[in-house]
Amino acid sequence: VGREVEKMSKSKYNVVNPDAICEEYGADSLRLYEMFLGPLEQSKPWNTAGITGAHGFLKKLWKLYTPFLDETAIAERSRSEEEPSKESWKTLHKTIKKVEEDIENFSFNTSVSTFMICVNELSAQKCISRKVLEPLAILVSPYAPHIAEELWSKLGHSDSIATAPFPKFEEKYIKESDKEYPISFNGKMKFTMQLSLDLSKDEIEAAVMAHEKTQQQLAGRTPKKVIVVPGKIVNIVG
Repeated sequence: VGREVEKMSKSKYNVVNPDAICEEYGADSLRLYEMFLGPLEQSKPWNTAGITGAHGFLKKLWKLYTPFLDETAIAERSRSEEEPSKESWKTLHKTIKKVEEDIENFSFNTSVSTFMICVNELSAQKCISRKVLEPLAILVSPYAPHIAEELWSKLGHSDSIATAPFPKFEEKYIKESDKEYPISFNGKMKFTMQLSLDLSKDEIEAAVMAHEKTQQQLAGRTPKKVIVVPGKIVNIVG
């Protein structure tokens, strides 16, 4: 038995009929998988085993919208109108930024990866906020139009998702406001402190010196020097 790697072609009788795949997994799964294979301009090996990954992702995406799909989830639906957490806002706007760049560069394979990361993060955050889930559905719609249209309808919209404006990226949601500083004594890290990035050197030093763990480490001694690098480290030299 010989083996040969060749392009799909009618003349070679090696074309895969998409109808059977659509029948088993749906058109959106096939569409996502084809984009996930790699850059558009490159030749890629065809292996239908990978479609299960794309199909699994769509099922996980669908599960995110449970409050709007399950008529009995009344309590969850009322909570969906609440303001999203800071982490959920950050996840959404990271995704908007990356997907927008990928669409402009025709890098659809990396967009699919970004969606997978986004859904995993939102699932871990237990995010059910409409303010996050509606823009996410719009972002997904060029990649998985059928499931996105269905979710848009379940979210209470009578018009098509194709007419919805593309979400706008806002940098304020991904900008870090705090930093977890490693607090070191003579070059050895002993603990960490969450401090605002807006603090000056003197303010950082004052906050660290006032911390009870610093007092325990110093045991009444006065440090020779306190080295503060804003946004990076604090090192106390005893």
